[in-house]
Amino acid sequence: MNPRLDQLHPYPFQKLRELLAGTEPNPELAAINLSIGEPKHPTPGFIRDALVGGLDGLANYPITQGSDALRAAIAGWAARRYGVTLDPASEVLPVNGSREALFAFAQAAVDSTRHGRRTVVSPNPFYQIYEGATLLAGARPFFLNTLPENGFTMDWSRVPEDLWDSISLVYVCSPGNPTGKVMTLDEWRTLFALADRHGFVIAADECYSEIYFDEAHPPLGALTASHQLGRGCRNLVVFNSLSKRSNVPGLRSGMVAGDAEVLKKFLLYRTYHGSAMSPAVQAASIAAWNDEAHVLDNRRQYAAKFAAVIPLLRDVLSFDAPDAAFYLWARVPGGDDAAFARGLYAQQHVTVLPGSFLARDAAGANPGKGFVRIALVDTLDACVEAAERIAAFVTEAA
Repeated sequence: MNPRLDQLHPYPFQKLRELLAGTEPNPELAAINLSIGEPKHPTPGFIRDALVGGLDGLANYPITQGSDALRAAIAGWAARRYGVTLDPASEVLPVNGSREALFAFAQAAVDSTRHGRRTVVSPNPFYQIYEGATLLAGARPFFLNTLPENGFTMDWSRVPEDLWDSISLVYVCSPGNPTGKVMTLDEWRTLFALADRHGFVIAADECYSEIYFDEAHPPLGALTASHQLGRGCRNLVVFNSLSKRSNVPGLRSGMVAGDAEVLKKFLLYRTYHGSAMSPAVQAASIAAWNDEAHVLDNRRQYAAKFAAVIPLLRDVLSFDAPDAAFYLWARVPGGDDAAFARGLYAQQHVTVLPGSFLARDAAGANPGKGFVRIALVDTLDACVEAAERIAAFVTEAA
C-alpha cells in the first residue's frame, strides 16, 4: 500500500465520534446535530424532476469534460454571478462535487519531479481535504494560522521568504470554513502578485459563496477579483459546488473554472481518473445552475436563523458574525473546546464540532483550540432551540 496513507490524520468527525463515545446524552431532549455542514433545507422539486428526466442518459458513457449544455450553464452562471466571460470549452469543467476536485487537483498540480516544488500552503483551521491531498501528492503542507487578532486572514508575511519558490499550490477558502471570512480585493491583489512572482497555482475554494446576508453585496469571488485587476485567470482555478447553494449534497455536483492551460492538464488527469459525471446528474445540474430563485430563498432561510440565534448566544459565547457561510466560529468559556463539546452533548443533546479538530499545531499553536464550529443547517426552530440549550449549558456551568 502507498506509505503516504500512514500520514493521514483521522477525519474530524471520526475524532468527534471517539470524543462522544460512551457519553450518554440527556434522554429527555431530542438530538440536535450542528456539527457537520450538511444542508438540511429541502432539495427543490425542479432539480429532482430534472434528475429523473435525465435517466435516459444512463444508456450512454458520459465524457469527462461534461456536456456542452452543462459547461454553458456553468459559464452563464459565472457571468451573472461574477461578471466574467468564461470560454465553456476551455475554462470550465464539471466535477463530482468540490471535495473530489479539490483533492484531485493537488495530484495534478504538485510537481513531484522537482524536489524543490513540493510545498502546498493552506489556511489553518482548514477543510481537511487540503491536507490529505497534499500528503498523498507527495508534498509537504505549510499552514497559515487564521486568528482573531489578524481578522482571520491568511498572513502571507508569515511565509518564510526562502519557501516561496518551493510552493506549487496555495489553497484558499473564501468565504472561509469555519470562520466565514471573505477575502477583500486588496488581499487578492497581494496573493495574485505572489503567484505571478513565484509561479504557483491558486486553488480557490468558494463552495460557501452563495450563503450570504446582504443581497446588495455578495462575497467577492476570485474570478471577479482577478479580472478587476486585469490579469484574467492566470494561475487561478476556482472550485464551487451545488451542495450548499442548491441543497443537493447527495447529488455530488460542482464546477471548476479558471486558467485554460491549467484546466487542460487537469482534464487530462481526470480522463484517466474516471471522474465523468452521470448524464442524469448533469441534467439536474443544468437546471440548478440556471435558476436563482431557489438560491435566494435559501439565503433568506439562513439569514433568518442567524438573526434569531446570534442574540441568544451573544452573551454566553464570544464570536464575530460571519461575512458569509452558515457557521458560527465561537470561542468557548474555559478554553477547552473538546470538553465543551462533550459536556454540551451530555447535558443538552446538542452536537457541535471542537475547533481543534479542524486545525493543526503551527507556529507554536493550534488556532482552533478554544473554539467550536456551530453549523446552522437545521430548521429555524431546531437552531433556536439548540441556541437556547447552549445558553443554558454555559449559564449553568458558570
